[in-house]
Amino acid sequence: MADQRLQQIIATAIRREEEAYVFYTDLIAKIDDPGARDTLTLIAAEEQKHRQFLVDYRDKGCAVEGMRISEVIYYKIAEYQQEPAITINMASQDVFLIAAHRELRSYQFYTELAQLHGESDIGKVLGAMANEELKHKEKMEYLYANTAFPQTAGG
Repeated sequence: MADQRLQQIIATAIRREEEAYVFYTDLIAKIDDPGARDTLTLIAAEEQKHRQFLVDYRDKGCAVEGMRISEVIYYKIAEYQQEPAITINMASQDVFLIAAHRELRSYQFYTELAQLHGESDIGKVLGAMANEELKHKEKMEYLYANTAFPQTAGG
């Protein structure tokens, strides 16, 4: 029973990473800004790496040490800014805010699952995945802040 439940959790996580990849590649097709396109291409590639990590964990039992755990700045911008609608040729700042909201939802998904499993191996894997999604959110919020509020000559 527990093994079947674990397989379901991993399958759901894999599916979410596949959906994230499709989301970002679809979003890339809707924007003109080459910098934003490059950024989303990198994030999409990271989502593929997350998927592969989960597949390896499912198939080979790879340990959480395969994920790099690092400190993340939790800006909380997405929590206080409304998610813009996806439109053709949207502004870069909107692209980054949409991505930050997407990563926030992924972070919350993995965090809630990790909490259900405590300090077990799967709990640690899910916690590492949550950290990865939070890192993506941090990147998107940083880019949002720098495009929405660029530094001026006056400070």
